[in-house]
Amino acid sequence: MPTRLRKGRRYRGMRTHGYGQIGQHRHSGKQGGHGNAGLHKHKWSWLILNDPDHFGRDPFRPPGYYSKPTSWVNVGDLDQLAKGVKFLDLTGLGVQKLLGSGKVAGAYEVKVASLTKKAQAKIEAAGGKVATEE
Repeated sequence: MPTRLRKGRRYRGMRTHGYGQIGQHRHSGKQGGHGNAGLHKHKWSWLILNDPDHFGRDPFRPPGYYSKPTSWVNVGDLDQLAKGVKFLDLTGLGVQKLLGSGKVAGAYEVKVASLTKKAQAKIEAAGGKVATEE
């Protein structure tokens, strides 16, 4: 393109060279564009290092991933945990859920965040009580 037809030549005397209000097009070259420009292209490595959660959720962890219990105990393990005590505070021990596998020998009063119906039935059949936190 000849010099006489270029924008910089045609807009001499016009303060903004067709880019709107003053300064809207200045200093954008050194940063690779304005705002979020280039985050999927030339700024990708910057994005991974400095703002990895910029584009939302992690596709490898489904929506209910973080609400699932990470620690649980079976009913069959209560006899070992009790050690002669009749009241068990499982939430204080860091247990989030009580599951119904195994057999319970003693009658315990259990405090836990959540439990299965099978676990509740086994504890009550042995003469114990269940208190849930909600």
